[in-house]
Amino acid sequence: MSGETTERRESAANRGKAMASIQKRIALGFVAAVISVLIFHQGMWELLHALALPGLGMPPPFPMDGVPPFGVPRIVSLCFWGGVWGAVFGAVWTGPRASNWWAGIILGLAAALTGLFIVAAIKGLPIGGGWVLGNWIKSLLINGTWGLGVGLLLMAMPYQTASRADHAYR
Repeated sequence: MSGETTERRESAANRGKAMASIQKRIALGFVAAVISVLIFHQGMWELLHALALPGLGMPPPFPMDGVPPFGVPRIVSLCFWGGVWGAVFGAVWTGPRASNWWAGIILGLAAALTGLFIVAAIKGLPIGGGWVLGNWIKSLLINGTWGLGVGLLLMAMPYQTASRADHAYR
């Protein structure tokens, strides 16, 4: 009977460890994504602004115009939604740390496609960036660079990856 009680305690301790690990990964994912918006996303935005290439030009980075419905500055909105994406990434991605950079690029691709199709539809904007190649290139460059930044920052941050066994029901 005491062996059964010990197993239950160990199982509860493992669940607690896995929960702490996933909470930490979610928090670090959020923080990494917010930092990545400010450095990588806005860095690529600035590069496109400075280069002013035909069809790829951007307004100045760190936009402060209000975003409906609350009038929050656009950069704050970008940081918040980037953080949400990063939190989900932190919760879901359990691959080896060395693969975070390419997984981050996939994250950026997912964010770009979501923006081009789902967010555009919600906001009443042309779906797929109006099928203008320049809009696709800008979105993929900015969001891909942001995703790469999330992956690189998470590689640099100290955290423990949870093994799949930590999430298994016992």
